[in-house]
Amino acid sequence: MPVRAHMPGYRWLDIFKDAAVRTGVYSGAGLSILFTVWLIVANHVSVLERFAMARNIVAAVLLGFLAAVPVIRFFRLPGNLIISSLMGWAILTAWYRLLCTVFSGLSEWHSTFQVFMYGVVVYLIVATVCWIGTIIWRARSHHISHSNHHV
Repeated sequence: MPVRAHMPGYRWLDIFKDAAVRTGVYSGAGLSILFTVWLIVANHVSVLERFAMARNIVAAVLLGFLAAVPVIRFFRLPGNLIISSLMGWAILTAWYRLLCTVFSGLSEWHSTFQVFMYGVVVYLIVATVCWIGTIIWRARSHHISHSNHHV
């Protein structure tokens, strides 16, 4: 019987027992922090204005990597992939809405609904491709395991 350490302050994390929820929250928090840092650097660090294109490319690539965390973790579990990715993207979208109050030009670039829908569409396409791939993988493994039983 395993012994669990009951550390003080750890009990509030019981709401995150599901791995998909945990991954979604961590992914959304990471995306929000990175996006905030990107906005602050882009708007308040004038020294890097010469490297605006490179800065934006690096930030977009980092956002892409963080957004891919739920996809990489739940590649073979499309249900968990949808839960995790949409939760993370919803957190980023809510944070984007808050940032629109601070940075007035941000809402003119894309509305909050547009940002949310961009993520939803991409994640649903990825989850559908993963689901189809999982079905094909299971069908092939089932066929291969029974290939020596001829009728």
